[in-house]
Amino acid sequence: MEEAKEKNKVEKKDKQGLSIASLILAIMSIISILLGFLFDTFLLLFIIPIICIVLTIVLGVESLKSTKRKIAIASIIIVVISSIVYIFLLGVMIHNQISNTINANNMYRDYQQEGVFSIDKKPIIYLYPEEETEVSVELPYSDRLIVSYPKYVDRWKVLAKENGDLVDLDTGRNLYSLYYESKSAIDFKVEDEGFVVKGEDSAKFLEEKLAVLGLNEREAEEFIIYWLPKLESNKYNYIRFASEEEINENMPLEISPKPDTTIRVLMVFKGLDKPIEVEEQKLETTERKGFVAVEWGGTEIK
Repeated sequence: MEEAKEKNKVEKKDKQGLSIASLILAIMSIISILLGFLFDTFLLLFIIPIICIVLTIVLGVESLKSTKRKIAIASIIIVVISSIVYIFLLGVMIHNQISNTINANNMYRDYQQEGVFSIDKKPIIYLYPEEETEVSVELPYSDRLIVSYPKYVDRWKVLAKENGDLVDLDTGRNLYSLYYESKSAIDFKVEDEGFVVKGEDSAKFLEEKLAVLGLNEREAEEFIIYWLPKLESNKYNYIRFASEEEINENMPLEISPKPDTTIRVLMVFKGLDKPIEVEEQKLETTERKGFVAVEWGGTEIK
């Protein structure tokens, strides 16, 4: 008899302990949920609450058999409330995340339409000194750079040869040009002047106009090879060559020693489904003499 009574006491104590444990776990679950949402912590937000809720239910059901049924019932009520709060807050979080994603996509689309994310693609720089010369090239708006090769840090320092070959004085690598892409500082738009060219006529058009602008055949070929696939993929293209003032505003170019001739070509274009009326742009030819620096690139109107 004594052993049976002692056994019943132990079982009651164990079940009372289960009741208290389930209550503690229930409280922990709701605290961890609130902290998880407050600090956006995965462990507090997902792992601990789920473990606490499951253990509370298991221990609460088991402890209902004890004399501390009120504690067990209270713990189950708390865990039910915490589960409801958890589901509600999780729903709010998911809704906010979806809303933020949609808003971000809409902002990105609007910015693209406004030209905020226009990129000046593949400007490359050639240098032709009259004799082998150490040349420094600086891009004052380097904070707008997206990519460059060789890697631009403060400036490029090269040994330039008469035929245009370059040696990077920082790495010793042989080069033929300096390359970068940057965010456009100007919101280029379709203007009243320019050219409207059929996609299939793009190569012939570029051969003619690039020669007028002062590019030699090698430079023009590299320009055409890069841009031709983009232009030919459109039925028509609006094309305009940016003015010297626009180019310098977009990305100044500082070269030391200063070249005798600097030619900078920036093609602005937009694909069209049908032709539009524009006044033909008048282009000026620059004579190449002395130390010559050449740069070409392009940007698409969004």
